[in-house]
Amino acid sequence: MAEQKQTGGMLPEHIGIIMDGNGRWAQKRGLPRSAGHKQGARTFREIVRYCRSIGIRYLTVYAFSTENWKRPQSEIDAIMNLLRDYLDELERHSDEEQGVLRFIGDMAPLAEDLRQRITDVQERTAGREGITVNIALNYGGRHEIVHAVQQAVSLARQGTLTPEAVDEALVDSLMYTAGQPPVDLIIRPSGEQRISNFLLWQGAYAEFVFMDVLWPDFTPGDLDRAIAEFQRRSRRFGGISS
Repeated sequence: MAEQKQTGGMLPEHIGIIMDGNGRWAQKRGLPRSAGHKQGARTFREIVRYCRSIGIRYLTVYAFSTENWKRPQSEIDAIMNLLRDYLDELERHSDEEQGVLRFIGDMAPLAEDLRQRITDVQERTAGREGITVNIALNYGGRHEIVHAVQQAVSLARQGTLTPEAVDEALVDSLMYTAGQPPVDLIIRPSGEQRISNFLLWQGAYAEFVFMDVLWPDFTPGDLDRAIAEFQRRSRRFGGISS
């Protein structure tokens, strides 16, 4: 973990955020749900900039789950168009953007133009220094683990993997976040208190902070409060306090 200059404490190296509450934010204001997603996208940009400024190395945000396809098609279309807008913005201002952008999840069901844009931005930002931002899109923690098992079975069929070689390090190398550290802190705004199939493997020892603020209203100050709560926790990883 990195030192947090503002407090003298230790920053989480990897933060996960479940960006929840967009629809409720809009409904409270008598607006269509798409308006909540639009404001939530603005919040996402602000939080990424703030994380970059304070030295967070890895940020993973839950943008669209494997279960979200059950939502009305108009809402799905609005979310995907916001993603297009974001990717367009990155292309226009690529020199101003620092860090690596990655998408984790099953990209196969996405529209062809989105898949191509995602490929392009990942290739363009690969190798950069600074923060790595993972956008979990058509993502589910169980699906990710199944995907890893399928890869392991494929390696075994090729004769390059034996049962004895299967350990936590091997499984970790087959995850979408291979090469990245485990998640230290998972934040869920909106008042809900569940994990919702997010980073089941990576978050095995994460600290959880649940907050009664809808994602579109989430601010850098809220992130600071979540980090402060994280810093108050005693992380024993199965051991005892020193």
